[in-house]
Amino acid sequence: MPYYIGVMSGTSLDGLDIALIEQQRNTRLVASHYISMPDDLRAELLALCSSGTDELARAALAEQRWVKLAAQGVAQVLADAELKAESIRAIGSHGQTVRHEPARGFTIQIDNPALLAELTGIAVVADFRRRDVAAGGQGAPLVPAFHEALFGEGQGARAVLNIGGFSNLSLIETGSHVHGFDCGPGNVLLDAWIQHQQQHSYDRDGAWAASGQVQPELFNRLYADDFFQTSGPKSTGRELFNLGWLENQLQTLPSYKPEDVQATLLELTARSIVDSLQAAQSNTQELLVCGGGAHNKALMQRLAQLLPHCQVSTTAAYGVPADWVEAMAFAWLAHCCLEHICANRPSVTGASGLRILGAIYPA
Repeated sequence: MPYYIGVMSGTSLDGLDIALIEQQRNTRLVASHYISMPDDLRAELLALCSSGTDELARAALAEQRWVKLAAQGVAQVLADAELKAESIRAIGSHGQTVRHEPARGFTIQIDNPALLAELTGIAVVADFRRRDVAAGGQGAPLVPAFHEALFGEGQGARAVLNIGGFSNLSLIETGSHVHGFDCGPGNVLLDAWIQHQQQHSYDRDGAWAASGQVQPELFNRLYADDFFQTSGPKSTGRELFNLGWLENQLQTLPSYKPEDVQATLLELTARSIVDSLQAAQSNTQELLVCGGGAHNKALMQRLAQLLPHCQVSTTAAYGVPADWVEAMAFAWLAHCCLEHICANRPSVTGASGLRILGAIYPA
């Protein structure tokens, strides 16, 4: 059987998702494993998202630690599935994004695929984003092609929404090429604010946000950012949306209760998603949500309220657990690379054409 493993560490920096898939005509999730990010490694990766002292050496050391975690996860998922390394055709390793500035022609993911191949004895496909950027694209989002392969059968207009640190949409409509783009902050500001105020890593079920009131003046100030005024192709990251950005917005406004700020940030996430969806595909009949944001009950309820004529559910409704879609996507991207299948979508990223993504590191 053609098996692949996907390793994904997203902008939330909470941990590594490891997904084992069987890839034949369809993609099937076989096993999965999650490893929490150690606090000190998370802090270092977050620090590397901004300029600092001795960055090159620190990045090289951080990626070694990241890869050793990934190798542990690969070993565990193999044990769970009762498979040997020889059974796996390749690992698709996304790495950890620390800089993403396609307007300046670069995107950087912390990764060491040579070391991962050495530690696991499995071929590794990595560095998926830079070929698309080299072709003039945003290098993100890359998952719409996988979303189309996984959820594209059927009639009508459907959208797949991934809510990680940032949110991105894949727009799937019968007879049309898949489209997609980043909508803006997903969990990144919600997580940053609750960490700053309460030292919690995230707002469980969106309960703290639900306890507050949306502040219109603050919302309007946040939503006035130029990013929200542009249409796709577009992508974003911590270079723009971060705690410092939020605090700069708050400086010239009245003092708000912390829970009201959280409620307003949840509204920003929901509205930026819904307004983007309605502008790009107003006839969407079904919205499938994946990523960590799928567990935020308050956010899911708000999306349903803002989309009364659209069925809002998670990808679990189609038999694909919401937590594993993105890791599965990078396993699938490894398959595409080895099979010489173009996996970017110019209609999504703005690249000048279709490209085979990834670099291969043999076992």
